[in-house]
Amino acid sequence: MLETISFSQRQRLAYIDFCLMFKGAIYRQDLISRFEVGLSAGSRDFTLYKELAPYNLIYDPREKRYFQTEDFIPVFEHDARKTLIKLANEISDGFDAIGDIHFPVESASSLNVPDIFVVAKVVQAIVNKKAISVIYTSLSSGSGARELVPHSIVDNGQRWHVRAFDRKSQSFRDFVLTRISKVSLKSNPDEHETIDNDEQWQRMIPLEVVPHPKNVKYPTAIELDYNMEGGVLTLSVRAAMAGYLLRRWNVDCTKHASLRTGEYQLWLRNQQGLINADNLAIAPGYTVDDAIYQ
Repeated sequence: MLETISFSQRQRLAYIDFCLMFKGAIYRQDLISRFEVGLSAGSRDFTLYKELAPYNLIYDPREKRYFQTEDFIPVFEHDARKTLIKLANEISDGFDAIGDIHFPVESASSLNVPDIFVVAKVVQAIVNKKAISVIYTSLSSGSGARELVPHSIVDNGQRWHVRAFDRKSQSFRDFVLTRISKVSLKSNPDEHETIDNDEQWQRMIPLEVVPHPKNVKYPTAIELDYNMEGGVLTLSVRAAMAGYLLRRWNVDCTKHASLRTGEYQLWLRNQQGLINADNLAIAPGYTVDDAIYQ
């Protein structure tokens, strides 16, 4: 039946499907505003979607919106990697579910792609400010049940993480999405479990990145690569994210720029800015002593 529907209507149906899957609910006005269609056209889209998947949604007249049911099965296939990228850029247009325009651009393959249904439940929890119950498999302790209060999904350049309050350790931590399974929504979080109380997430720290003084013969080339001003790239990043960024871009974080292999074309000249930031074990060459006694 979908093959007989116009491209524009399939896109709107895919958007309904997307919102139900990742947000858990959708207002009719969401569709009307997003695609600038009339009220009658929007109503026809919901009627048609219900014909295609009668057990996917239910209308709540008090809240005047459609909710995902427990029997929800997506009508369209949502690609996990594309969906995460679009969520990160707040682009929920339904295109990836019905076939994007393909451009001759390639990127390095991702070795790990999260389960789309895990992503959907985590996003629902974030959007609706809910805790989740999960089975999480860690390298140190294996598989076990945890209750998390997620507030953000993070791309660290290699893997997708969810930043969440962990009720087991009573702290904010990063959890790899591909290691999460069996997600279910729980109750509303307590105040101390919310994003406003994630100190490492809220604190911004300055990074001063320069061409590596020992590994780079022609620093102007690096300055052009990163659009540096006066030979310096000045960044303000979340403390929770600093380690990921420094590892991703192979930034030498030693006090005396002592990492001498060719992949290190950048050097962090203000190591003291990293004091009290998390996840710095992965920052190339960084030690607390170097930062303190700089």
